[in-house]
Amino acid sequence: MTFCFFVSSFIERNFAASSSSGSLPEIQRNRRRRTVEKRIRKENRIRFVSELLEMVVTDAVSAMAAKQAEKLKEDGNTCFKKERFGAAIDAYTEAITLSPKIPVYWTNRALCHMKRKDWTRVEEDCRKAIQLDHNSVKAHYMLGLSLLERREYANGVKELQRALDLGRGANPKGYMIEEIWEELSKAKYMEWELVSASRSWELNSLKETCEAALNQQRALDISRTEDFSQEAYSAHTERLKALDRVFEKAGIDDKPTEVPDYLCCNITLEIFRDPVISPSGVTYERAAILEHLNKVGQFDPITREKLDQSKLVPNLAIKEAVAAYLETHAWAYKTGC
Repeated sequence: MTFCFFVSSFIERNFAASSSSGSLPEIQRNRRRRTVEKRIRKENRIRFVSELLEMVVTDAVSAMAAKQAEKLKEDGNTCFKKERFGAAIDAYTEAITLSPKIPVYWTNRALCHMKRKDWTRVEEDCRKAIQLDHNSVKAHYMLGLSLLERREYANGVKELQRALDLGRGANPKGYMIEEIWEELSKAKYMEWELVSASRSWELNSLKETCEAALNQQRALDISRTEDFSQEAYSAHTERLKALDRVFEKAGIDDKPTEVPDYLCCNITLEIFRDPVISPSGVTYERAAILEHLNKVGQFDPITREKLDQSKLVPNLAIKEAVAAYLETHAWAYKTGC
């Protein structure tokens, strides 16, 4: 309407100027003005209707595409359950073509690629899913596995840890939490094995070099002084023993021992993953105590006091202690308490 008013004013001013010069009669000027205004209103109505129709058609097409994509996803799920992974991939791919911004289509296809050990495509689909949904547990989880397959342990562990944190926040009792933890534990242990093997080789090489140097020094002393006394031999032996103690202490963190009891759950007898503390002061693994409350009864398994899961509180102190312990004793990811 503002545009029409502007045009009307423009016509009126120009026609008024023409009238003042006597070039156009008043009645003819008004007729032309009304004709122009009518044409403008008609064009505006046509434009409005066209835009409205375009919006309606676009929404209808989008709705149809979304509905078809969802059906294709269900078809893919059916094929996946029958282990027809190729057909499932085709169905998910068509769904992605119709609705490329739905992250679950990408993670479903990634899962099919994972079943076929096609880790490159797993990584590609998971990265796309994460772009669409930064909090996708499955995407971070499968991306972590694909990176581990490429022996990128640091990045793989990072993605698995992210998946574990997201999973705990979304569904602490979910089946994936245990699965993610198992894979994270294996990854951490493999990472430790590689580092430990490398460190052990370096320590052994250094120890051999030091022993050779001491033996050479002993031989040089004998050649100079011809000192074959028991005292000189004992001194040399003590130096070698001291060297053994130094290197044994240097490699102590790489030797598995028993995990301290306070870092272990009384139910699972494993190192804590997600510790919670009860009102009685006993700390449990969250999943284990929740399973006890649901299957056995609403009571503390140690003190036998009445216990409701709403009373469980995260034990952050123990969680930090476990993290610090695992940082220097990564072998504990695999061993029990």
